[in-house]
Amino acid sequence: MKVILREDMENLGKCGEIIDVAAGYGRNFLIARNLAIPATRGNVKAIDEIRKQKEMRDRKHMKEAERVKARIEKASIMAEVNVGEEDKVFGSVTASMISELLAKEGITVDRRNIILEEPIKSLGVFTVPVKIASDVVASLKLWVVKKSS
Repeated sequence: MKVILREDMENLGKCGEIIDVAAGYGRNFLIARNLAIPATRGNVKAIDEIRKQKEMRDRKHMKEAERVKARIEKASIMAEVNVGEEDKVFGSVTASMISELLAKEGITVDRRNIILEEPIKSLGVFTVPVKIASDVVASLKLWVVKKSS
């Protein structure tokens, strides 16, 4: 079955491309979720309009992503952690904790978009990359400090 993609799909193709997929996949998944339309003669002629709409949506999303990026880079988040002897941190600072701290600042970010190689297990100042959109990454300044008793 030939379909025209309405969205960029990682393993299938870009918006506006005509691809050949299994009939059930095309009908029950792509078309049902409005990710693609059947590749009829009329729809093939309308590909340019689909691409224009996609570009407009992408520009709008990019503006919003840049606005969120600016807010994240202005913010300075402080994570208070329990420490033991010689300033050894109990536990660690995870992406979930960072996401919650950002939410307290009024910035909603999914924890899966916070890029930590491994949880932070020491005191100090860290720069944490936060993926906002496919090609927009903000740098968050994170202070890990000792919890005052």
